[in-house]
Amino acid sequence: MTPSKFIFTAVLATFALSFSQLSLADHHGGVSAKTLAQWAEGEHRSDTNRTRNESRNPVETLSFFGLAADMTLIEILPGGGWYTEILAPYLHDHGKYYAAHFSPNASASYMPPNLRNFETKITADPSLYGKVTVRHLNPPHEVAIAPPESADMALTFRNVHNWIMAGQEHEYFATFYKALKPGGVLGVVEHRAKPDAGMDVMRTSGYVTEAYVKELAAGAGFEFVASSELNANPKDPAVHPEGVWTLPPNYRMGDVDRDKYMAIGESDRMTLKFVKPL
Repeated sequence: MTPSKFIFTAVLATFALSFSQLSLADHHGGVSAKTLAQWAEGEHRSDTNRTRNESRNPVETLSFFGLAADMTLIEILPGGGWYTEILAPYLHDHGKYYAAHFSPNASASYMPPNLRNFETKITADPSLYGKVTVRHLNPPHEVAIAPPESADMALTFRNVHNWIMAGQEHEYFATFYKALKPGGVLGVVEHRAKPDAGMDVMRTSGYVTEAYVKELAAGAGFEFVASSELNANPKDPAVHPEGVWTLPPNYRMGDVDRDKYMAIGESDRMTLKFVKPL
């Protein structure tokens, strides 16, 4: 072999090895931010949903929780599927995605239609959502959201206040604990009340104190790991005429002071990471 051919072969081998190591790192070393970013900005998402990336910071939030593409994940009450549009495709090839959604037997009138809309959404595009497993979550009657101790991660976005309003917050956290493996992660994003807010505020405003979320998690057996200010909004005073729903995107006040609430933006939110002890 001539020297020039030897050098070319060596360079090619080094490149192949580096590429192989990079691919391995992307698959096993945690979140691939680029891949998550591609799904977050994907053409399968509406302009409205993509615009909300700026307020919800999905790539950074999922990275903080430690999401990896080969995990078994439970998204708790995914609603219309805003996060599902990112999570389900990201986990499609190597992971497992459970959507713990409302039950068709739920007593609240809005829940069964919300479930049906979600099911319509995911069945419309099997290439993205064909591996989604839908489970029903309706404590205390339906709580098998995944096989016991099977999930690496459970995530909930802006739901805790609803469970408080229903008086079922302890049952929900116990359900997540049962479904997660030892060492599994619970990630919580929730509208953040002021530290001195009482239960009367949390039952009516849509805002919850960090201390109470931590208390609920600890009561179920979780250990607190870390918090992030990724989803903080210091402009939000957390006190509004129609609670958190005064702010965008709901604008429950209609055109009354709309510019004021638009300038505040979406709510101030806590981002908390817990773990189920080994």
